[in-house]
Amino acid sequence: MTGVKRTRSTSGANKKAATHDLTAKYALLSVSDKKDLLVLAKGLAEVGIKLVASGGTSKVIKDAGLEVSDVADITQAPEMLGGRVKTLHPAVHGGILAQATDKDQADMTAREYAYIDYVVCNLYPFTQTVAKDGVTIAQAVEEVDIGGVTLLRAAAKNHARVTIISDPSDYSAFLAELKKNHEANGVASVSDGLRKEFALKAFEMTAEYDRAISAYFREQYKGQGDHQLVLRYGANPHQKPAQVFNANGELPFKVLAGSPGYINLLDALNAWALVKELAIATKLPAAASFKHVSPAGAAVATPLTDDEKKIFGVDDLGVPLTPLANAYARARGADRMSSFGDWIALSHNCDLATAKIISREVSDGVIAPGYDADALEVLQKKKGGKYTVLQMDSAYEPPITESREVYGLTMTQRRNDAVITEELFGNVVTAGGKLSKENLRDLVVATIALKYTQSNSVCYAKNGMTVGLGAGQQSRIHCTRLAGDKADNWWYRHHPKVLALPFKKEVKRADKSNAIDLYVTRQINDQSAWDALFTSVPPKFTEQDQKDWKKQMKGLVLASDAFFPFSDNVERAAASGVQAIAAPSGSVMDKAVIESAEKHNIVFVHTTLRLFHH
Repeated sequence: MTGVKRTRSTSGANKKAATHDLTAKYALLSVSDKKDLLVLAKGLAEVGIKLVASGGTSKVIKDAGLEVSDVADITQAPEMLGGRVKTLHPAVHGGILAQATDKDQADMTAREYAYIDYVVCNLYPFTQTVAKDGVTIAQAVEEVDIGGVTLLRAAAKNHARVTIISDPSDYSAFLAELKKNHEANGVASVSDGLRKEFALKAFEMTAEYDRAISAYFREQYKGQGDHQLVLRYGANPHQKPAQVFNANGELPFKVLAGSPGYINLLDALNAWALVKELAIATKLPAAASFKHVSPAGAAVATPLTDDEKKIFGVDDLGVPLTPLANAYARARGADRMSSFGDWIALSHNCDLATAKIISREVSDGVIAPGYDADALEVLQKKKGGKYTVLQMDSAYEPPITESREVYGLTMTQRRNDAVITEELFGNVVTAGGKLSKENLRDLVVATIALKYTQSNSVCYAKNGMTVGLGAGQQSRIHCTRLAGDKADNWWYRHHPKVLALPFKKEVKRADKSNAIDLYVTRQINDQSAWDALFTSVPPKFTEQDQKDWKKQMKGLVLASDAFFPFSDNVERAAASGVQAIAAPSGSVMDKAVIESAEKHNIVFVHTTLRLFHH
């Protein structure tokens, strides 16, 4: 298939002999999957397209009695290395990549190469091979296609002129258009639109092929926690296999103890992002307690009163509380019921005091940028050495674009890198209101927490900690009520009757939390079982106790991840002592919402940031 160029030469004496018809169109076929190959080859031949094929593809076509040239006829070089090198030659790729320009035609003339108009190629079955039991690395290596990928990319790159067909399911559509145009004007051709469609498919095929290859070798060579970590299962035990990997290099965390699961990592990585952002925004150590990809609590390091130490279960720790320990005590103490079996995130190196708190709680694991030696020793003994401890690279920044798959489809978006600072809360829309320094700090805490909470979400906060999170509700008012009820329960736990509960020494911490929750919510069903937890029967926590104590509840803030559609949210917030609210504007009811806030002397701030998280 040599020749000067597609147009006939008129130079007479200088014309070189060609072994093929230089006015013809040519198709190069090199396929691993030979499904419907002969149907395609016959269809091409019927419209006058000359066939050139490699190795086994050429043999199948010849055996069917069709005229076909071997690739070696183009390259003037036989296949070598057992067929691993066939099409990697300038005669092939020049014919594919040449454009219809004078310069390219001159190059083709000088080398006596002809243009190739159609490329039919699919790849060695790498994925199917490595999926087999007992496959060796050597066997996998042999299924890494080189020449085929190069043909696909070359033809797809030059799709302005060349048609690349990579999927046997496209043969019929391709042949139909080819024959239709041939019958209409005598020229076998396809439309620009079809060439573009096929080029995209080829690019996607090579991308997926490369992903499969890199995934296999990532697992083989870096699959023990370097670039990839195989997980026990996915969200549920029947969802196997499961893994976490970084296609751009090493994983940003190291496993120091235990074995993280799929949901553990969802919690760990979201929780880490939250505490990292909290610490930067407030310049204080931060901690979070995460459950099912939403925070049960989050807090920054503000000192604990003696009552708070008792409420949060750290009054008997035996070592002085550090700022980080204060932060985690608050995060865990925000909603102890929801924090049972949590994942913990710490913004700073874990110290001994924080490790001692963690060692006493039911928890799945912890992530932090580092661990003091004595703290790590404590944590590595938890759960008989099975407690999961992750060390996070604090310098790691994820790519700006994130993607996720839903029902087989991939969606991408810019990750939520919005920076939340006190400046976000500058637009006070209620008359005469002003935010205190504590209000601003707590609004920062609440809003950053919302950024990592499943929507719809609303957060109450006080003293540098979340005290009530309403997550994942379809209705905004249900978020506000749920979070408000949690905030109320948090406040009821400060009541003198709760602080005086005479628990028996042998009662476990989780049982204490459950007993207190039943007590303050007045939902004790099995009174005798509840009474048995105490050295003496406690006095009842009455409805009047709730009402009287709630009157002292004040100074809270509330943040919402989106606007309030109705004023009932403000009414509910006011019932739990909220002093300031921050939410985006945009509701047709904004005026009524603001008026409700003014009625209750609540400072209302309109932000410019919606924070849906899914």
